[in-house]
Amino acid sequence: MRNQKGEEAEPLRFGTSGIGGVVGVGLSEDDCECACCAPGTLLGQGARVCLGRDTRHSGPAVAGWVTRGLVAAGIDVVDYGVVPTPAVAALTHFRGFSAGVMITASHNPPEYNGIKLFDGEGIGFSREQEQRIEELCAGREFATGTGSLRRDDSALERYLETIPAELARVAADSGIPLLLDPGNGAASGFARIVFERLGLHVTTVNDTPDGSFPGRGSEPSASSLEGTCRTLRASEAHLGACFDGDADRVVFCDRQGFLGLDEMVAFVAQHRARQSMYPCLATTVETGLLPQYALENVGGTVVRGRVGDVAVAHLTREVGAALGAEAIGVYIFPEQGLYPDSLIAVLHVLAAAGKALSIRHFVNSLPRTHLLKRKVGCPSTLKTPVMARAAEILCDVLDLPGDVTLNRTDGLRIEMPDAWLLVRPSGTEPVVRVTAESADPARADYLARTADTVVSRLVVESARAAGTGGRG
Repeated sequence: MRNQKGEEAEPLRFGTSGIGGVVGVGLSEDDCECACCAPGTLLGQGARVCLGRDTRHSGPAVAGWVTRGLVAAGIDVVDYGVVPTPAVAALTHFRGFSAGVMITASHNPPEYNGIKLFDGEGIGFSREQEQRIEELCAGREFATGTGSLRRDDSALERYLETIPAELARVAADSGIPLLLDPGNGAASGFARIVFERLGLHVTTVNDTPDGSFPGRGSEPSASSLEGTCRTLRASEAHLGACFDGDADRVVFCDRQGFLGLDEMVAFVAQHRARQSMYPCLATTVETGLLPQYALENVGGTVVRGRVGDVAVAHLTREVGAALGAEAIGVYIFPEQGLYPDSLIAVLHVLAAAGKALSIRHFVNSLPRTHLLKRKVGCPSTLKTPVMARAAEILCDVLDLPGDVTLNRTDGLRIEMPDAWLLVRPSGTEPVVRVTAESADPARADYLARTADTVVSRLVVESARAAGTGGRG
C-alpha cells in the first residue's frame, strides 16, 4: 500500500481502542486522513459527524488531518474543540449524529495521539466495522464529495442536557464535598462547571488544560495521585475523582488514600445491582474476584469478555447488564448510553455513598485478596504459537483442583474456586501479561511464578523454532 505521497506505508491497524501512536512516527498525517476517509465512505454523503479532542499539543494538527479526510468523503463535521470523550459519545448519541470522532491517546504519554470512532448510538466501532475500514484503507477505495466544517462551542451546555435530573438531584443531596483532578486533560474546566451547575460542592487540582500533563501525568494511579491525596486531606473534600487524559476513565480516593480499582467496580456494581431487575456486571477477563464477591451478596452475576471498553460496551448490550466496567476506571451505564462516562460514574458514586453506604467501610468489608501482575517479553510474531501451547502445559504443570473452568475469550483465564490465573498477549506491547489472584498470598505467588516460567520457556522455544531471537 502507498500513501498519498506515493510512499510505501504500513497498513492501518486498529488496537483495543481505535488507532494511535507517537505523532509523526506511529501516527501519520496519512493515517489520520485515511482513517476518516474510510468511515466517511461507509456513512455516505451528507452524514453529520461530531468531532472533539483532548488537550494534547498535537491535537489541532491531528484534528486538521481528520477533518480533511471526513470533508473529502462528503461528511459534514461539527467540531466541538477540546471536550471529554464522554461528551463526544453523548452528543453523538443524543443529538442525532451519524458518528463521532474523538482525537486522543487517552492515558498515554503526551507525545502520543490517536483516533476513537463512535457509531450513531455513541458505542465504539465494532471489530467488524474496524476491519472494513482497514480494508478500505488498504485498497484506497474512498468515496469523494464536498463536505463541510462548522465550529460549535456549546458542548458543555448540550452535555448537561443529557444528564438525568433525578441522578443529579440524588448526587447533590449527598452533600459530599468533592475534589476534582482532571490531570490537565480534557475534563479540565469542563467537569468543574458541570458539577457546579448540578449543585455539587467542588474544589479542583490540576484543572488547567495543558497537553504536556504537568500536574501528575495523563494516567491516574495510586502512585501518580499521592500529591492529589495530600491535597484532598488538606481540603474540606471527602472524596476525590481523578480523570485520565480524555476523561473516559475515573478513579477515586478519599481522606485515607487511593481507593482500589477492583474495589470501586465492586462498590458501583453492588449499588447498581440493588437497583436492577437483572443484576449483572459485564466486565473483562482482567477483572478480579472482588466484584464477584460483592455481587454474590445481592444475587448478582459477573460475565467476563474481551479487554477494551468497546468490547465491554458490546457485551453490556448483549447480556443486558446493569453495568459495564473495566477495573481501570471505565464505567458504562447502559440506560445512559453504551460508552464509558466518567462524569456519570462520579454522580452514581456520590448517589450510592449518600445513602449511608460509606465507600471506605464497604472496601474494608471486602475479603482480602492478593493480586499479582507480571509481564513476559514476547515479540508479536510469537504470541500466537506461545498461546497455542500455554493452555495445555499450564493445566498439566499447575496443581489444579478438579472444578476448574477455562475461559479462552481473550487469552487464557483459569478459574479455580479460590483463585484465578490469566495469561494474555498484550494488544499494545510486545509482552504476554500474567495475572494471578487468590486469598492465599502463597497461592497467588505460585500461580504467577509458574505461569511466568512456562511462558518464558515457550517464548524461547518458539523463537528458536522460528529462527529468531529470544524474549522482547
